[in-house]
Amino acid sequence: VQLQASGGGLVQAGGSLRLSCVFSGHTFGLYAVGWFRQAPGKAREFVAAISRGGKVTNYADSVKGRFTISRDNEKNTIYLQMNSLKPEDTAVYYCAADETISGVAQVFEAPYDYWGQGTLVTVSS
Repeated sequence: VQLQASGGGLVQAGGSLRLSCVFSGHTFGLYAVGWFRQAPGKAREFVAAISRGGKVTNYADSVKGRFTISRDNEKNTIYLQMNSLKPEDTAVYYCAADETISGVAQVFEAPYDYWGQGTLVTVSS
C-alpha cells in the first residue's frame, strides 16, 4: 500500500487549502483513512478520520467546523478541505490508512497501518 499526499503550501490566515491523498496497492474500500499533523517541535496529533464507506467521521476539537474530510472511493482519494486557517494549523500533514471494519474512524495513531510522506502547510499571520 502507498499513500501520496499533496496540496500543501503557504496561505494567509483566514485562507483555505485542500489536501489530497491518493491510495494505491490494495482495495481502497477496505480502509478507513485519517489525517494527522506534526507542528515543529511538537508530537504528531490527530486531525480527522473517515470510515470505509464515508458515513462516519471524527475531528479533533481544534479543527471542528473548519476542516472537512471526505473520500472518493472511485478515485481512491481522500481529501481534507481546510477553511479559516490559523497560524497554529502550520504543520506537516500526513494521511494514513487503517484496514478495518465498516463504521470505524480511529483517532489514535496505533491502528493505522500505512502512512504517506506528508505535505507541509504553512499559515502566515
